[in-house]
Amino acid sequence: MQRRYRLSRSRDFDAVYRHGRSVSTRYLVLYWFPHEDDAGDPRLGLAVPKSAGSAVTRNRIKRRLREIWRSLLEEVPAGRDYVLIARPGLPEAAEARGADWLRERVVEVLGKARA
Repeated sequence: MQRRYRLSRSRDFDAVYRHGRSVSTRYLVLYWFPHEDDAGDPRLGLAVPKSAGSAVTRNRIKRRLREIWRSLLEEVPAGRDYVLIARPGLPEAAEARGADWLRERVVEVLGKARA
């Protein structure tokens, strides 16, 4: 995923957490907040807590989520910053059920955010 589509600074994450809105599903929580540049590209930050597994497991799920997000960029509303949080249990479920299942979970949480 290109740098312009990423949230990387702590203050950006904090702004999304403090001032943004959120929706959640069984496996994911999505926070979003409009950023200064209304026509700008949507930016994503990922958070996978230590309770989700080892470092290898957490990094694997982050890679998979980034790839899914990249494929959905055309459908994501512009001008917003997003933080996607994986809940414990997601890595095991994604491993057992596959990439299509994980993509459906991301689409589900994005759909709830649009409503």
